[in-house]
Amino acid sequence: MLYELTTFSDQIGVLNVFRYITFRTAMAIMTAGLFVFLFGPMIIDVLRIKQGKGQPIREDGPKTHLAKRGTPTMGGLMILGGVMISTLLWANLSNRYVWVVLGVTLSYGAIGFYDDYLKVTKRTSAGFSSKFRLGLELLVAAVATYAIMKLSVPQLSGKLALPFFKTLLLDLGPLFVVFGVLVIAGAGNAVNLTDGLDGLAIVPVMIAAATFGIFAYVAGRADFSRGLLIHYVAGTGELAIICGALIGAGLGFLWFNAPPAMIFMGDTGSLALGGALGTIAVATKHELVLAIVGGLFVLEALSVIIQVASFKLTGKRVFRMAPLHHHFEQKGWAEATVVVRFWIISVCLALIGLATLKLR
Repeated sequence: MLYELTTFSDQIGVLNVFRYITFRTAMAIMTAGLFVFLFGPMIIDVLRIKQGKGQPIREDGPKTHLAKRGTPTMGGLMILGGVMISTLLWANLSNRYVWVVLGVTLSYGAIGFYDDYLKVTKRTSAGFSSKFRLGLELLVAAVATYAIMKLSVPQLSGKLALPFFKTLLLDLGPLFVVFGVLVIAGAGNAVNLTDGLDGLAIVPVMIAAATFGIFAYVAGRADFSRGLLIHYVAGTGELAIICGALIGAGLGFLWFNAPPAMIFMGDTGSLALGGALGTIAVATKHELVLAIVGGLFVLEALSVIIQVASFKLTGKRVFRMAPLHHHFEQKGWAEATVVVRFWIISVCLALIGLATLKLR
């Protein structure tokens, strides 16, 4: 919205600053953070009144979590509100990549919201049909991937870029839609599985958003992408604005989600945030790098897959409890210890992901 002020930059020179993605990204961080800081308490109060007993706590989970009863959920509404307002203010709204990412973010947020709503109203840790929910996620991801393929130039459409290689592309053709669906839906559910401790998911999400903000910026600039030997994807630079909004809203949410949490983000937030990161990765041709940067989310998802597969095949469990963060809790780690150590792992993985820009 404010980007349109550049139309008058010839008459008012100072308005030229709105052309710079770096400036608008910084402002997006501040705007989203300020929104959550200002309206967060009101949103928490409303959710607490509406939900009464708050998010249901699993009886078979760590016993220390029973003390969290009464904590409201759906805190993702705070994050989504900050991201949406900030993006609409600071992004170039004529950029179609922006709308694709926002579309996935809102759609996944709506799916997660309905799931949270059923959990709260029915007083159960299970939401609506997992098959129906997954079907909706796959449909949204398929539409988004197809749209991104249409927005891409022919040289990149349907092709998979490999990290650590300068120009190598794998032509997946129509199968790229399937791959994109796995990335987007997989990212959404992986972040969702990670969101099990106070502050655990939101910081790695912010770290990943900051990393992909850099990827989006350099991939969207012909000079930078040429110098770093990565594929130039015209228009994706604007996605740095959304990444900035994710960081700002995440910082604001962390203020209220820090132990002991005043609110949980719920599926409303975790599914939307993961979907946003996955879509940005597909748009910037850094799908495989997301598996590195978001390695913590991958580990959490794999721990669940391994646990379920092992129990069904052998009747034995590999982990004391899945997802992975519960395994370490059952081993005696304090919740804060698990959270901070997982944050450290996320930082290390992000640095490895950034290294792919130069190691080619």
